[in-house]
Amino acid sequence: MSDYEKLGAFYLGKAVDGGTAAVTDELLLYDSADLTTHAVIIGMTGSGKTGLGLGLIEEAAMDGIPVLAVDPKGDLANLLLTFPDLAPADFRPWVDESEATRGGITPDELAAQKAAMWQKGLADWGQSGERIRTLKEKVDFAVYTPGSSAGRPISVLKGFDAPPPEIMDDADALRERIGGTVSGLLGLLGIDADPLRSREHVLLSTLLSHAWGEGRTMDMAGMIAGIQTPPFTQIGVMGVDAFYPPKDRFDLAMSLNNLLASPGFAVWTQGEPLDVGRFLFTPEGKPRVSIMNIAHLNDSERMFFVSMLLNAVLGWMRTQSGTSSLRALLYMDEIAGFFPPNGNPPSKPPMLTLLKQARAFGLGVTLATQNPVDLDYKGLSNTGTWMIGRLQTDNDKARVLEALQGASAGQEAMSKAELDKLLSGLGKRVFLMHNVHDARPTLFTTRWTMSYLAGPITGSQIRKLAQGKVDGGQLMVDGKTAPPPSTINLQPSTAAKPLLPPGVTEVYIPTTETGVTYHPHLLAVANVRYSNLKARVDVSGTLPLALEAGDGPIAVNWADAAELPVNPATLEKSANDGASFAEVPAPLLDAKNYPKWSKEAAKYVAASKPLTLWQDPSSGVMSSPGESEGDFRARASHAGREARDAAVQKLRAKYASKVATLQTRLERAQMKVGQQQAQAQQAQLQTAMNVGVGVLGALFGGGRRTTALRSGVSGVGRSMREGQDVQAAQAEWAQVSQQMQDLQNQVQAEVDALSGISGGELERVEIRAKAADVSILLIALAWLPFVSENGALRAAWAGAEG
Repeated sequence: MSDYEKLGAFYLGKAVDGGTAAVTDELLLYDSADLTTHAVIIGMTGSGKTGLGLGLIEEAAMDGIPVLAVDPKGDLANLLLTFPDLAPADFRPWVDESEATRGGITPDELAAQKAAMWQKGLADWGQSGERIRTLKEKVDFAVYTPGSSAGRPISVLKGFDAPPPEIMDDADALRERIGGTVSGLLGLLGIDADPLRSREHVLLSTLLSHAWGEGRTMDMAGMIAGIQTPPFTQIGVMGVDAFYPPKDRFDLAMSLNNLLASPGFAVWTQGEPLDVGRFLFTPEGKPRVSIMNIAHLNDSERMFFVSMLLNAVLGWMRTQSGTSSLRALLYMDEIAGFFPPNGNPPSKPPMLTLLKQARAFGLGVTLATQNPVDLDYKGLSNTGTWMIGRLQTDNDKARVLEALQGASAGQEAMSKAELDKLLSGLGKRVFLMHNVHDARPTLFTTRWTMSYLAGPITGSQIRKLAQGKVDGGQLMVDGKTAPPPSTINLQPSTAAKPLLPPGVTEVYIPTTETGVTYHPHLLAVANVRYSNLKARVDVSGTLPLALEAGDGPIAVNWADAAELPVNPATLEKSANDGASFAEVPAPLLDAKNYPKWSKEAAKYVAASKPLTLWQDPSSGVMSSPGESEGDFRARASHAGREARDAAVQKLRAKYASKVATLQTRLERAQMKVGQQQAQAQQAQLQTAMNVGVGVLGALFGGGRRTTALRSGVSGVGRSMREGQDVQAAQAEWAQVSQQMQDLQNQVQAEVDALSGISGGELERVEIRAKAADVSILLIALAWLPFVSENGALRAAWAGAEG
């Protein structure tokens, strides 16, 4: 393992000597847990801010931590330009051909130069193509483009879903969610609305509150209808018409309707839902780096999307358990305008809440900007890490100095003059890091990024990157991937519904679409109880199974059935107007078959439909009933990281006293050298410090910088040779140095053991239901709605996507 591949450590670069500005050999390793207190990166154009941000995200990915990154300029999509083979052909599509022209070379030659440059740059920093390959294996990368189909589109305006119970039960959180949603929507209409004074804001907020209070999603059409005819008669103590006259409400409804009818609106309703959990993890539970590219949007569209996204992050955060380990990273580049010191744009309240509360849930927030004046420093009072690069003006420097002075409580004092000198001498890619978890600020230079920095990625380039990256081909029901109920054939259909004989129960799967064709299926709704004392499981639930019946003697084979994720309580008794119907196979028209099929369904469920759980053998964590494998993998991964971080802290505490004891012995041995050898004494003091840091470096402790133990040990010999008559001291130094080496070996062995705390293969646990614990609540002919598209059928029941 490389020196920088420490547990929970982010390899950001190397320390810089503040006096000489020389790069040292000391690695700058940043504790991932420190990021739960958030971070801010400040630096002018050309300071290396983008490289530092990408390096930070790369390190999070290497540690299996998912990242949600907002990208207003298009720089962060460079994270997808990772080439393990470092071949010129990989770089060729991404080089700037105008740069080749200016240099008098061909684009192929420029690509070869870039490949060689990246290979050398990585090697100089102890990295290689293999580390890039590991990065690509550990996480999934995706580029989303709200309001555009260049990357993965996001369905933001299809509907405003009711928040989870954690928010509905918290009055303050619900008020923030409603206020942020309405402010963003009105901003999209060009209305700068005060939440307390604006009639538009109050009316829309009341409509959302009313719908969400009933557990309903409010779509745009419903909102327009609600504006014209509100489902309540009063707002506060005033009548609706007195508070907001119908004529004025009609104007607001027309504005929303014009937005709905605009040519560019459709793309805002297409794509993946605004689901933060899905942005952070794939359906299989693999960590994901999701880049929200908003470079193509205008200012009002950016503000709308960012405010909606931040509110969604708040909602997701409140569904998570508390933790002291880093669970996920929210990174926002070019924060200008979204978190200003003055004013209160829709994006600011949720960001303030995140900075105040996200730490408790393990969500780290990192903000980056070119200009210090873009930031609300009072809002950043909860930010634990500042990384400051070259600044553009003296005013910028003065603003940062003021903020750093206020953020230095509890740290070893550094005068304003010292900070001023350091900030004034910063070179390219050199940053001053102020971390409240460290004793003093640290000067460092950033490492070479694994991602190729091609500059801002354009829409056409994003299309190229997105090819083959979109989850597709699978039916989505209620936001979860599910197989279709069976292979549907394009059977002849008729406008008239087939007549059914007495005794045959029929139900309809609800749909909101028009022009559907209903296809007949056999539906069995089983009530099942799964009980297992060892697994501590005792749950009951319904299991709807649907399949197509054939015309042969064996018309029904329950092994061909698929789970139909539709709430049985929502089944309807009649069809939609204007629907057509497929032919019904003869066996489904015989009422005598249904009791037999009901018994067969019960036997099948007991024998072949166990409750599947997963267990992480390394941590012992087991999934909950109803939790998907992907969701559990994400939870188990974090549980392993929590166990690892706790074990590292325990080792730090265990060995800190031993290191302190050995260092005390070193100092005593040094005192024997004599007062007359002050120069030698000073060298030995530094050596003692280096040895201690080297030991704790394996644990990633202290000031986050590591120096190899061998450097300290070799320094012992050099410093001892400078003394006179130090035979006894040398002997003691040698003895203590060996003890230090033995301690280092012991520490490293225990650290290596911690690497296996999590990340193993999951064990599948199946709990079968007893026959007596299975009953069939409903056996019926079910009409499933489908729509024909391009010669294939798409499921059209409520909540389905495909």
